[in-house]
Amino acid sequence: MKHFLLVIICLLSIQTLQSQQLEYPTCPKQTVVDTFFNQYPVSENYRWMEDIRSPEVEQWIKDENKISQKFLRKASIKYNSKASIKKYGFVDGFYATKKGKYYFDSGRRNKLASSGLYIGDSYDNINQLLIDPNFKNGGDKVNITGFDVSRDSEKLVYMINRNGTDWREIKVVGLPSGKEHKDHLKGIKYSSVAWKGDGFFYSQYPYLGEFYAAVGEEVYFHKLGDTQEQDKLIFKRKNPTTKFSYVTTSNERYFILEEETTNYFNYFFIDYQSEKPYLRPLLMKQKASISVIDSQDGELIATTGKTNGGSVVAIDPYNPFEWRQIVPELNNGVLLSCITKTDRIIVTYQSNQHPILKVFDYSGKQLFNMNFLSGSSISGFNGEKEDENLIFYREQYTMPSISYHFNVKTFDVKYGEAVNVVFNFKNYETKSIKYPVNDSISIPMNLVYKKGLKLDGNNPCLLKAYGGFGSISTPHFNPGIIHFIEKGGVYAYANIRGGGDLGMSWARAGKRLNKQNTIDDFNAATEYLIKEGYSSANKMACTGGSHGGLVVAAAAIQRPDLYAAVVPVVAVTDMLRFEQFTVGVLHKDEFGTVADSTDFLNLRSYSPLHNIKEDVNYPAMLVMTSENDDRVPPLHSYKFVAQLQNRKAQTNPILLRVEKDAGHYGGMNYYSRINSQSNLYDFIFKILLN
Repeated sequence: MKHFLLVIICLLSIQTLQSQQLEYPTCPKQTVVDTFFNQYPVSENYRWMEDIRSPEVEQWIKDENKISQKFLRKASIKYNSKASIKKYGFVDGFYATKKGKYYFDSGRRNKLASSGLYIGDSYDNINQLLIDPNFKNGGDKVNITGFDVSRDSEKLVYMINRNGTDWREIKVVGLPSGKEHKDHLKGIKYSSVAWKGDGFFYSQYPYLGEFYAAVGEEVYFHKLGDTQEQDKLIFKRKNPTTKFSYVTTSNERYFILEEETTNYFNYFFIDYQSEKPYLRPLLMKQKASISVIDSQDGELIATTGKTNGGSVVAIDPYNPFEWRQIVPELNNGVLLSCITKTDRIIVTYQSNQHPILKVFDYSGKQLFNMNFLSGSSISGFNGEKEDENLIFYREQYTMPSISYHFNVKTFDVKYGEAVNVVFNFKNYETKSIKYPVNDSISIPMNLVYKKGLKLDGNNPCLLKAYGGFGSISTPHFNPGIIHFIEKGGVYAYANIRGGGDLGMSWARAGKRLNKQNTIDDFNAATEYLIKEGYSSANKMACTGGSHGGLVVAAAAIQRPDLYAAVVPVVAVTDMLRFEQFTVGVLHKDEFGTVADSTDFLNLRSYSPLHNIKEDVNYPAMLVMTSENDDRVPPLHSYKFVAQLQNRKAQTNPILLRVEKDAGHYGGMNYYSRINSQSNLYDFIFKILLN
């Protein structure tokens, strides 16, 4: 009897610790009511928190971080996720990229430093530090966010950001010396770089203030040695929300410009071998996008979304409506990448995270096919167009990148250099399944767990998804997943509608007015995992970033009974004001706009912030964001947390974690990224295993 009473007391103590209300910082309500279409009033209590640099908001963030760090420190004592993730993340290998005639790799001097860029003349000799962003940075945390090499391999242009923002700067160095040129461009955002002769194309936005809507993109050409004020304007539109992308072909004969509007795509080109090179129309008012990869014998080689899974076509720029299909759509697969070589086209596909490699000639004849394991991804094949010996990489959730040497002429495939890890990846199993949403829809999902797992409903489970913008999810090695499954967990990734995993029709089925399908698919995945004995509601966690953060936040608000722990990361949570800030204005096609009454009603129906009920105790949440995120401004997370915390019914913990000096992709160095990931898993274990 005493033993029985002791057990009850212990259980009650644990329950009390789990459910006790934390002393959250004071957050006054200042109710604002917006009335839409003269008939739909919507109230909001924390609009004042949109002024995120105000002293009041900054103090509230400091106080919130103190609470969350105290909670997470206690969790880390028991579960020590940081040590495990650091151990499993130790990989003795490399991931080299070939651009022009040189090989490049990234590396860091210490755990607090941003990664530098290294250069070498062979894949096994990349030891010269070319660019170190840790110096001459004015005290900012600076990261290299991208680079490209000129056609003659004598110059390298690279982009940096400061403290995590989406604003970029462009600089140039000589190769292989790394000697800095005086070129220094600013005001760059969402831009790529395309070399042409003695300069390059880029785009910029006017700076209208922090978190201001991203409008007014313009495309320029910069000639090396000139000041930015001397740069030549190539293209702009009066419509401020028009987006641009561009490319030059490998021989630099063609410059291709894509203009994306709300309803269609326009394409223009310059032929530098014509008598009078100028920007002229190529294809106008296209409903599906076209991505020009390169040119071959005067034709443009492009991928197109006119087919559901994507295909490769050749386009004569002077007779563009007579397309020649080279590679048809693959049944039950989506095209991921297309790499052109002198007389070969390398194409990669994916079918439910099952990669496929194919090689064709320019007539469309298939020359080679290779299938890879489910739950893995392949990448690489970079270098000059004439290169025959290529390197590509394969990785899984539980296996880091392994290199392969591939000859595009003979099709010999050989393992590359050895990769050493401190765990036995053979102990883990990846299973590809499909689960039902209704009688006509089944969703692909990949499960990762230790071999011999018992399906008794007692396993902690972590479900993740993205489900937006037609984005195709590919598996990448994550030591946090190994840590999770080593403790008996099941990791699940659902390829829900809205993503591009099953093609354009799959993406459209979760877009705009269909966004609820995406959320329903996610909750159906949880129901399946519980029904099949992989987990139970009190052992169920979910996480997602950016659009995925929206999905998990909305899923938990709609079905709080399905989850114990929820971790939305840089999540969009205010669907009625998302278009007021940064890139939100560019995403009306994905979500809709409150200026349209039908869109408004749809957005209000699933907006996480606006569907929080006063009388519901929602699952424990760790809401993670970054103070300088100008992709999804942190105000989304602030208002969401404040609304959840300041309700009497909420007894499960609601925590806010704000990364300092960071943006949409989180920590700027190894130390901060490890901290962030370990906090996520410590929180999940604290809730699921306590």
